[in-house]
Amino acid sequence: MFTIKNTDSGTEARTGELKTAHGAAKTPFFMPVATKLTIKHVTPMELEQMGGQAVITNAYVTYLKPGMALIKDACGVHRLMNFNRTIFSDSGGFQMLSESFLKDISDKGVRFHDPFANRAHFLKPEDVIQIEREMGTDVAMCLDHVPKVGSNLADASEATRRTHVWAERCKRYHDAHDQQSIYARRQLLFGIAQGALHRELREKSAKFIDSLDFDGNAVGGLCIGETREAMLKALEWQIPHLNPERPRYMMGVGSPEDIIEAVSRGVDCFDSIYPTQNARHCHVFTRTGTIKLDRGKYSKDFTPLDPECDCYVCKNFSRAYLHHLSRSFEWTHHRYLSYHNVYWVVKFLERIRNAIDKGEFEDFRKEFKERYRKNKDK
Repeated sequence: MFTIKNTDSGTEARTGELKTAHGAAKTPFFMPVATKLTIKHVTPMELEQMGGQAVITNAYVTYLKPGMALIKDACGVHRLMNFNRTIFSDSGGFQMLSESFLKDISDKGVRFHDPFANRAHFLKPEDVIQIEREMGTDVAMCLDHVPKVGSNLADASEATRRTHVWAERCKRYHDAHDQQSIYARRQLLFGIAQGALHRELREKSAKFIDSLDFDGNAVGGLCIGETREAMLKALEWQIPHLNPERPRYMMGVGSPEDIIEAVSRGVDCFDSIYPTQNARHCHVFTRTGTIKLDRGKYSKDFTPLDPECDCYVCKNFSRAYLHHLSRSFEWTHHRYLSYHNVYWVVKFLERIRNAIDKGEFEDFRKEFKERYRKNKDK
């Protein structure tokens, strides 16, 4: 299911391969977020053409719309989306951070608000796993209780304890159904370690989740408002306690700077809305830093977004033209910039993998950090 190919001698970085029912994904890899079964402004076919290996969708949102009846009629989300590569499904735990979704929570489960129909749905951990089975995703995530950033020790302890209770129930239900989706395909199950920004809880949670022998382990509850230093410290507390022979997934990370630091600490896969969200605000990734394209200084800049990028947008349009679209409130600029940012991150992970395989990761990491931070728009 997961094999390690190469490791870096100076860090914990490694390359490998995660095999799922829809092929093998080379690690480390990045997953664009397709919450509503679509990446914003990027098609599944385009992602495949870029070399994108996986996406992540959301079980609770999908359960609401388009609903499980349509998904089962389509024989799963792969056919409905027309995406024949790896699909992860998040449980909906992240929605607990939103007051518009969360109504109440207990060890029994969580009561969510349905913003589409203005009613409530109560879901047990077992219900969530069943939804993910019916979705037919390749990797299902356990239901977890995500504490708010900065949670005090008591609140974080309660959320972590509940995450462990739910993890056991998710694993038990998943195993009882032959670890398959309803389409008779092997479905992997990942556990999620929590603990907020408390070292004792982070270490305890990592040890407990690892002991349940999931197909993979995730570090959750980060990238929700804490500093980069705090995020990396929490990661460092947990990584040593997660089985190195299982894939390690850091949820919510999409910044190039965060990705390369997490890879150096042993993380194998990532997901985030970061590339497309930044694109919608005219923040564009380049090898020399992030630029803010709607600034006036780009109005007569006829160079590509990133002269070192070979994506469709960089080969065909200038910064000046794309600046014009952004200042003219033309929605096409969302599409062009989203395409570029997703492409850029996919290729960034590809370059990271190549550097690890060649034994050049530390040199690559150093050069990247020097160029990216020095030239980034403030």
